[in-house]
Amino acid sequence: MSADTGATSRPVGVIVVSGPGGVGKGTVVERAVANDGEIALSRSWTTRDRRPGEAEDAYVFVDEETFLARRDDGGFLEWNHFLGGAYYASPVPEIGAGKDLLLEIDVNGARQIHENGTANTLYVFIDTVTPEHQRARLVGRGDTPEQVERRMEAGAQEREMAADLPYVHIVNDDLDRAVDDLLALIVEYRSRW
Repeated sequence: MSADTGATSRPVGVIVVSGPGGVGKGTVVERAVANDGEIALSRSWTTRDRRPGEAEDAYVFVDEETFLARRDDGGFLEWNHFLGGAYYASPVPEIGAGKDLLLEIDVNGARQIHENGTANTLYVFIDTVTPEHQRARLVGRGDTPEQVERRMEAGAQEREMAADLPYVHIVNDDLDRAVDDLLALIVEYRSRW
């Protein structure tokens, strides 16, 4: 993926951010995007219904037929279908020249991007100090005991699967430092793209 903007052109990259539920990766991503004007946040596609109070632009909400047609036309960098549920995907980017694309996706999606050989890609795995810290955050944000257990199991699986991918790990034990660490990594990788 490259941008042609004349004298100021530079190769652009893909920044893949993953991590277990409840570790604060969404907040880290949100602040990083707000502090770096050269990052565009990917807006995922989904076949699920919009939740009450959810912003209309939180996702690209489509029906299954539209989603599958886009998938079959090669319109996604990665996609997943959750058992008995909806499809989710990261679209092939249509971003402005010179902007890096940041995807906040699960490890399965990151694996697809890695296996496709997407060039100029930085993989970042955001986590807590220990799984017990993750549990405390999930409880603190009001997840039910059942949700906490599901997210803890999924987190253990994501940590295990992440070991097979070229992730750079960031521990989110201090939000400001985690944001600074992510931004520093992006700047470092830009110099290589």
